[in-house]
Formats: sequence, C-alpha cells, structure tokens
Amino acid sequence: MKPIQKLLIANRGEIACRIARTARRLGIAVAGIHSQADARARHVRELGESVLVGAAAPAASYLNIAAIISAAKRVGAGAIHPGYGFVSENPEFVRAVEAAGLCFVGPTAETMERLGGKASAKREAAKLGIPTVPGDTAGLTDPAAVIEAVRACGLPALLKAVAGGGGRGMALIESFENLPTRVDSAMREAAQAFGSGEMIVERYLPSVRHIEVQIAGDGRGEAIHLYERECSLQRRHQKVIEEAPSAGLEPGLRARILEDARRLAAALHYRGLGTVEFIVSGSDYYFLEVNPRLQVEHPVTEEITGLDLVELQLRIAATGTLGLKQEQVQVRGHSFEARVYAEDADAGFLPGAGALRWLRFPTESLRVESGVDAGDEITPFYDPMIAKLVSRGANRIEALDRLSAGLATCEVVGLTTNLGFLRELLGWPETRSGEMHTRLIDARWQPAARRVETPAEHVAAAALWWLARERRRCDWGVWTQPEFSGWRTLAGPSLPSPQPSVMLAAGGVSWAVHFSAPDTQGFTQIALAADAQATVNLRACLSAATDGAQVLECGDTRLELRLFADGAAVEVHSARGTSRFDAIPPLAASAATAVIGSELKAPMMGKVVAVLAAEGDAVQAGQTVIVLESMKMELQVVAERDGAVSGLRCAVGDMVGRGDVLCEVTA
Repeated sequence: MKPIQKLLIANRGEIACRIARTARRLGIAVAGIHSQADARARHVRELGESVLVGAAAPAASYLNIAAIISAAKRVGAGAIHPGYGFVSENPEFVRAVEAAGLCFVGPTAETMERLGGKASAKREAAKLGIPTVPGDTAGLTDPAAVIEAVRACGLPALLKAVAGGGGRGMALIESFENLPTRVDSAMREAAQAFGSGEMIVERYLPSVRHIEVQIAGDGRGEAIHLYERECSLQRRHQKVIEEAPSAGLEPGLRARILEDARRLAAALHYRGLGTVEFIVSGSDYYFLEVNPRLQVEHPVTEEITGLDLVELQLRIAATGTLGLKQEQVQVRGHSFEARVYAEDADAGFLPGAGALRWLRFPTESLRVESGVDAGDEITPFYDPMIAKLVSRGANRIEALDRLSAGLATCEVVGLTTNLGFLRELLGWPETRSGEMHTRLIDARWQPAARRVETPAEHVAAAALWWLARERRRCDWGVWTQPEFSGWRTLAGPSLPSPQPSVMLAAGGVSWAVHFSAPDTQGFTQIALAADAQATVNLRACLSAATDGAQVLECGDTRLELRLFADGAAVEVHSARGTSRFDAIPPLAASAATAVIGSELKAPMMGKVVAVLAAEGDAVQAGQTVIVLESMKMELQVVAERDGAVSGLRCAVGDMVGRGDVLCEVTA
C-alpha cells in the first residue's frame, strides 16, 4: 500500500465532480476522462485535466477498458476511481487496472465475481443462511432459456440484468403475451447499458419495501455497516426519492438486516464500500443483490453519519484499513435525496435531450450535487439526471419539509423535468407517513388526469418578448419604431389593433394576441383572444432585470421571468411555472399545412436498434414497428392505426432526431 498522489476518475457528470471535490480536499491531484459528446461537459471543466477515450456511445468510451488504462498512464495517475455505473462493477476492468500497476478504488475482482452478479450474489447469501428471493440463481444468456425460466417461475416474474442496476435491463412480466419480445428487449437494453445481456429470473413480490445497507470492509475480514437507506419510492424500478434512516422499520428487524449485510461483507473479505440490498414484506425480508461500488444515493448516509464516503473509499484503497469501528458510526437526524431528471412525467417519464437554458437550485438550504451548468447539453447517450437535491433535518418530517420547500424554488429552463412530479410525490400521504412500497408510484401516478393552466401573465410576457425580438431582427421600416404594434390600425395608438400580430399556442390552446402602441410610461395594451374564451385585456410592460431575467408589470402584479427563444418557440419560466409557446404570425398560421396523422415520429433523439416491420407489411394499432435506444433505455414506436408500413426512412444503427419521421402507416 502507498499513498495516492494522483487519481484518475473513470466516470462523468455529477459523480466525477463529487469524487474530485473530496480528493482535492485530501491533497490528491485529479484527472478525468471524457467522450466526444462530453468534450465541453462540466466534469471536464471542473477537473481541469481530462483525456478523450472514445466516441459518444458508452461502449466506445466510458466502457473502453484499454483507453481508460492508457489515460491513467498518460496523466501519471497511481489510482483509478470508477464512480458508479460504466466499469465500476466489471472484474475484468479491476484486473486490467492492477495488471497495469495501478490501484483500483473498490473491491477486488474476485469479490465482484462472487457478489457483483445478481445470480452469484444470491448463492453467496444463501450459503450464510440469509433469506433470498425465490427464483433462479444461474445467469442466463440464451433468450430461449430465459423464456423457459419465466414459465417455470410463474407469474408475476421479474427479469433482471445480472451485471446491471438502476432499473436498466429489468422487466416485470405479468403476462406470457409477447414474452419473446419482452425478453429480447430487456437483454438488449442490459447489453447496451452494461456490456452483458445475462439475466436472472425471480418471482416478483408486489408491495414490498426496498431497504439497502451501506457496508465497508478492509479486505481482510473486518467489516462494518453504516446503517440503512429506504429506497421504496421508485418508478419502473428506478429510484426517485431516497432517505436515511428507513422510516418505520421495527428495531429487531432493522438489527437483523444490518447484521446480515455486515456478515456477508465480512465472510467474503469485502474491500471498500458496497451496498447490500433487501426487500421487506411485513416482518419478512429477502436478500436482493450487492452493488460493489458507491451508490447514487450515498449522500443521505453521509448526512446522517457525518462521514465522507469517498474519503473512506480512498483511505481503504491507500492503507488497507477502515480506520473506523462499528461503535463510532452513529445516526444523527434524517436525510432525503431527490433525483431531478430531464424527463416528462406526463408522457410516461420519457427522457429528454437538449440544452439547459437556465438552472438555479437552493444551495443555501439543500446540498446540491450536479454535473451540469446552464448552457450545458443533456445528450441521448447517457442518463438524463440533472441534479441530486439532498436535505437534512433533526427528524424525518423536518428533512422532508426542507426538501419540499427547496424543490419549490428550483428553476430549470430549456427541458421538461420531473420537478412537478417530485413536488407532488413528497406531498402524498404515504410519503409523509413513511408507508411506501416499491409499486406506489406506478400504481398511483395518473399523468393523463392533469392539465396545467397557462397564466395570462406568461402569455403577455411571451407576446411582448416576441414583439421586441421581431423589432430587433429588422433594420428597416416601421418595425423598428416602438410605436408600431404590428399592424396599422384605425383604432388609435392606445387601443389594440383589430388584427392579431401573433398567434401563441401552448397546451392545446391558441391565443390571438393584439397590441396597441406603448404609452408614455412604456405600457402596452394587450388583448388575448383564446379559443372559445372571452378576450382578456391587459396593460403590461416588460423590462430587463438582473442576471438576464425580465420583469413583467401587469396590473398590480410584478413578476420576474426568464424567457428564451427556440426557433419560433418562446419558453417562459417564473414562480408560476414554465410555459412553452409556439409563436406563429397569423398569415403563416393560415398557410400552415395539416399534420399527417399516419406518420410515426421519433419521440426523442436516439439510435434505431430494431425495425420490426418491412415496407408493405400489415400492422395493427398498438403494434411496435421501430425500437429506439436512448439514454440507456429502449423506446417503442408503435402504430396508432391499422394499415401497411410505407415510406420507411430508417434502418438499424441510424441516429434519428426528435420528431424525425421514421415511416408511415397508411390504410
């Protein structure tokens, strides 16, 4: 063992920034890696030294073992920290690191082989008498064998990627219908995300709680636990809200779970940090898996124990000792973490990609872990997480209230996020009481039942901003004059023109916007004629504020906003929420062509991984025609009508953009 003088961080995003922060505090120099898509990413900027390891696809870059080892040697690093995901659970990577004479910050390759795979981990737990979920303990690589195992297990069954985590490559099977397609999709997604499509099949236990125990070991048989986290608030097996300690675990049950996790780590001479996961049903509990790495949700454990888990990892790697006894680990208070994603909760949690125009998080009241800044891109190649928001309180309700209050002040402009969903989720009675289970969100969340009303102030601000932008775009004629309202009018300068100057559309509603010329105080009379609604008349003024914001004065309301252009669209953000308008001059609107309902379009940018129908094939409504891969998940593009495939415009391997027409289904 020798001190770590320079560390290569073999990851990206927020976890790369997080690891670098602790390493530098300890006096350890850092360097990173990046793909072509991440050349200007925040982690590259913050680390200051980073090596290009390949193209955007993870297999070509962040999973490229040879390129990562080469990068470590190039920057003179003596150790590599893998973060989470990517190569963090790959024993072959560990062997390559050690063969190169470098220190791997994490468990040994042997430990990963025994515990890192879900099938082998179940076998190790069973040897120690730890209860395990009924199902196979052998990993399966043949789709036919997986199908046979599902039929033998019975329904409901759960497919799980042996090498994976975070809900990737996981599928709940509740019917034998389309079973081969479901199996192929899960295995393909697992291979894409983790480099292996190997699966296990388990009996699915509904309405359970997900409890995980943070463990640490010195690699020689001494191990401790750092208490547990509650991760039951999930959607599609992806954690959304985590907390520590768990809410409502009976003391005896908690003690047995903690001791089983510690026993498992000690028996296998576990080195470094890891997480032992369990599911709890009533007074029964079952071993689920081991994640031999740092977890996304590790900050909540840090908040209640006062420990820096990255520092602990680095200490074990450098000295081979824990430097910490079990009795020294104490729980103080309560902590919550919420994951903010670029995704549309009202569209089935569809992930988004694009530029983040503006970000503001309440860093004075919450711990914020993020890997992006305003102006950065969320790409389709990686997880769409924007930030993790972490609260701490003297008790559970105090920590929960602080997180709720912090979420209410977050501002993310440019992409649809799950912020509204998170705010609602924290207010549910089950969340408040701690009586959650892993299917709560999937069972209760009803996106189709909601409709967001667009504030009239947002319409007025978007209209005034559009008008000012149009004036700036011109260098000739009356458009450059502030008294010009868009159309000549016989009504006089103080009244809105009878002819609308712009049509604004949002949320299925269109507004015809009429302007007057500004008065001597700079205020404009605006008439908003919405679909089948009474005309709204406003007197408003939009002016620049600090930090690129705008202030709308409207009646007795003064509202700070942020406005951005995206082609012909205008996006407005304020304390009232976010609105996105399509701005169309009336003459252009009258000439617009109708949308062709038979077109199948890409819901977001991604790679075509399967084309399941050929030109001329008959398809039925609801049938999957094309499969896209984006952000480590698969998206099914289905036919909306019965008909025949025509005009096929994509092939397997193509990269397509959001809204691109992939094919048509004609009657």
